[in-house]
Amino acid sequence: MESKYNTLRMLFIVMLFSIDTQGQGEPFNCDFNAYLFQYNDVYALNLASGSSFEIATDITTGNVNAVAYNPKDGYIWGALSTPLKSIVRIGKDFSTTTYNISSLPNNSMYVGDVNQEGIYFLKGGGSTFYNINLYPGFPDSTLDLTTHTLSQNISIHDWAFNAVDDQLYAVEKKTNILFRINPLDGQVIALGEVPILAGLDYTYGAVYFDNEGRFYVSANQTGTIYMIQSVQNINTVEDIESNFFAFGPSSASNDGARCPTAPVPQEICDNGIDDDGDGLIDCDDPSCSGFGVCDVFEAPTSGSNAGGLESNNRLSQQINARNFKRAKEGYTFNIENAKRVVKTPNYANTNNRNSGFTLQDFMPLDIINEEEVIEGSPSDLIGITNATEVYSVDYLKDEETVASVLALKTEDGVYEHTKYICDRLLGAELMAVSTISIKGQEFIKSIIKNEEGAHEFVLSFSAKVVNGESNFSIESHWNLDQYEDQTSFYNFQIWSNTIDDLYTLGDEVLNLLEVKKSISKYDTSKPPKVFVRKGTFNGGELNLQIINTNKTNSVLFDAGCRRTETSPLDTLNKTIRLNGDYISNLSIDTEQLFDIGFRIGDGVGIPDDLFLSDGPWGIDDSHIGTHVNNYKITPNENRFDDSEFVVSRNLELSATTSGYIAAYRALTPRYKAVDLSEYKTLKFEARGTGTLEVTILKKSIGDWNDQFRTYIDLSEDMTAFDLPISSFASSIADELDLDDVVSLVFTMFSETGEVISRSMMIEDIRFSNQITISYGLADIEEQEVIAYPNPMSNFTTVQFEAAQAGEIDLVLYDQLGKLVYQNTFTSISGVNVIELELQNFSTGMYIGKLESRNDFYHPLKLIIR
Repeated sequence: MESKYNTLRMLFIVMLFSIDTQGQGEPFNCDFNAYLFQYNDVYALNLASGSSFEIATDITTGNVNAVAYNPKDGYIWGALSTPLKSIVRIGKDFSTTTYNISSLPNNSMYVGDVNQEGIYFLKGGGSTFYNINLYPGFPDSTLDLTTHTLSQNISIHDWAFNAVDDQLYAVEKKTNILFRINPLDGQVIALGEVPILAGLDYTYGAVYFDNEGRFYVSANQTGTIYMIQSVQNINTVEDIESNFFAFGPSSASNDGARCPTAPVPQEICDNGIDDDGDGLIDCDDPSCSGFGVCDVFEAPTSGSNAGGLESNNRLSQQINARNFKRAKEGYTFNIENAKRVVKTPNYANTNNRNSGFTLQDFMPLDIINEEEVIEGSPSDLIGITNATEVYSVDYLKDEETVASVLALKTEDGVYEHTKYICDRLLGAELMAVSTISIKGQEFIKSIIKNEEGAHEFVLSFSAKVVNGESNFSIESHWNLDQYEDQTSFYNFQIWSNTIDDLYTLGDEVLNLLEVKKSISKYDTSKPPKVFVRKGTFNGGELNLQIINTNKTNSVLFDAGCRRTETSPLDTLNKTIRLNGDYISNLSIDTEQLFDIGFRIGDGVGIPDDLFLSDGPWGIDDSHIGTHVNNYKITPNENRFDDSEFVVSRNLELSATTSGYIAAYRALTPRYKAVDLSEYKTLKFEARGTGTLEVTILKKSIGDWNDQFRTYIDLSEDMTAFDLPISSFASSIADELDLDDVVSLVFTMFSETGEVISRSMMIEDIRFSNQITISYGLADIEEQEVIAYPNPMSNFTTVQFEAAQAGEIDLVLYDQLGKLVYQNTFTSISGVNVIELELQNFSTGMYIGKLESRNDFYHPLKLIIR
């Protein structure tokens, strides 16, 4: 059984999309493709992945509907809208032959399929259906129809023959009931509401079967493909086993045809193999939703408060500054404390059309069965992005965020971020991209598996005021450069954990826009057919997985990149060979870089755009009286052991300050925490002036003053520093756990409050397991004072070497230069040890000095925690 399955799987992968368009009216002969007809265009549909590509356009003068594969002759047949009373035979090359059937009624036919004997069962509205015998050489247009009547009138838009039991099956709109129909006598049997479709209100315009009796049902509005197992064995609703299967394209006019005896490979949900060839393994495949160990595709989504980051290199460092400021201020978004949003009497009030409005007026409420709606507006996007107004809400069920709507007003063009542009190179994956039909318009929907592993269904569009401020015009494009330039927009980004909630929210936002101003125009474009599913950058290589749904042989890679934050923009162009493969895993040599924005496209279809940024360097020069004289980031020149965690790029900074100047380096672009708990030391080389505070910023510590830090002295000579993690101190814990590090911060001070010059150059930063520094008496050099332990908790020993015996004063100053401790001791010739107990000292750094008539000693930096 397993061998047979694998053979079918391999055969499917080989035959998938292998369509010969050079035939001369030849039959299809039961190939593996499902064919999706939209008006008079034809798409090959991969049922396993939901992806499709256009293979023929304008094949007839009228629209084609009620399409069906004829097992008897191997052709696809359909009913035409023009001329009426006609059917059409379609060959493998999509050439057509039209036959007029004078006895057909004078109305459109949109439900049809052909049984194993070659009899075409055709239906329009109402309960009447017609049989046409499509035997070879059918051309007799005078052939009388056989007319039948269904035992009950049902609202269906397609049906299909199950080759296992030779019965027709369909799903009704609104009720979502699965029906079995006897084609011989028209007897209709209701089998029950399909569980996976419960509560939905879609048109199911394209349905298909495979050789084992699995019924595939496609929803026009969302493109979602649902699967019902073994319909021939269903007698009651309790027998219905249904599930998601794939997420395909939507259509206002949708009909499908497929050979019912051809197999459709199925994903085995626990073997770690891509069984159906769609690039999705086990629980990532929608068909595994809710099976075995796989969760249903309804996990929590990311909230709107953290969203809205820019998708270009212009603002990546400002975004980093925002995240650093949030960390320094201990900012966290608390769902419990967030403002609740409730529906008011003014919601969707049409009496105020063409009056003033706010972004809040476009927030859907009480339409997806949410339990609560909270405000999550990331207002700190204003001033660092091109947004002038921001408002967002999160929808909660069981105290989890299940959907979000983020609205932004921009004055000089469309908002410059979409989730799909940069998320794919930051740990997320673009699982699928296709269309969703709202208000009869085709918008782009994408399905993203975020960094936490949850699936998000994403939609974005923008509204602009036109016609003397009388109307809204809607634009929706994959590429941001397709939007009108230098125009004010109201931008909407919607994401949800279910495609049905996404559809409902998108529809309601458009309704609420219509309340304020009627929508006069829609300008939408198609999604890319070649796109990057996921990617990483490591060691000078950009690693990409490319999904190629239309058999493209090659694409152009067109990129702009910067080696560091302060480097000029370079360009990189090359041709990437795909050889028509559905999935390609490839590496592009880019050398070291800080960020890269690139486009891939075949020059014909819509190209795909992506942006990647490493964790940026940034400067905190917010203290009054601080002025930056020089700031430069350079690439690392040295190579390091693979066992070390390297913080790429070197820093050079000089400034004058009366307070402090700090440089910080985020370890990831989104300020996500990194687990570095396996490392024991922080290594780098540095030179500069004064004392340098080194802080390791943990995500779990909310108070900036409680972060772990240590201090070193800089000199004019480049010095290698090897700081044990144990040397970092905090007032709230004895040991530093590197399980959630988000940033490194390097801070220089003016200890006296006077304006002084400070500089630092830091190179080759990395976390390591190699420990090369030790503490003890043997480490004492001439004029050096050390303390051990340092940081101190309850006591420390101050150690120094004296040339001769005599009195010596030990004094301590805080960071403001205030004397906080003084005591006199008698030294001996040689090594001296003074025990210092913790008194009423606050946590922080102190400057210790030994004052002696006989010897000079360097200052001691003592940390108290």
